[in-house]
Amino acid sequence: MQANDLRLLRAAAIPTVLAGLVAVVAAVFLEGGRGALGAVLGMVTVTVFFALGVAAVAYASRISPTVMMAAAMGTFFAKIIALIVILESLANVDIWHPRAFALTAITCTIAWTIGEARGFMRLRMLYVEPGFKVPGHHEEKR
Repeated sequence: MQANDLRLLRAAAIPTVLAGLVAVVAAVFLEGGRGALGAVLGMVTVTVFFALGVAAVAYASRISPTVMMAAAMGTFFAKIIALIVILESLANVDIWHPRAFALTAITCTIAWTIGEARGFMRLRMLYVEPGFKVPGHHEEKR
């Protein structure tokens, strides 16, 4: 990962974890231990899923923009399938509170999205690389 990728990851992860911790505390008061476990699972799921997505896209961005887009779409679909498998396999388990999980996951997703957007706005990235030569394009001689 490059420095910009790590800054972006940090900008998104910090508010996500903070929002998740607030949700865990709220879940403890509202639902007890089951709620806390559901909230922790929601926070961890969102943080891990989105961090893996950022890492995959950061790695693919070094190859080409096309591969980067494919990695973004691929990780998105893989996360959706993994989430479906996780939720279906835990459907009959009553050790955690599903509503606390869902509300925390939604809250953490919103926090991650806002943090990532703020991180992008603060990055000083060039839109065009200086000195980049377009393949097949010849400069005019004067």
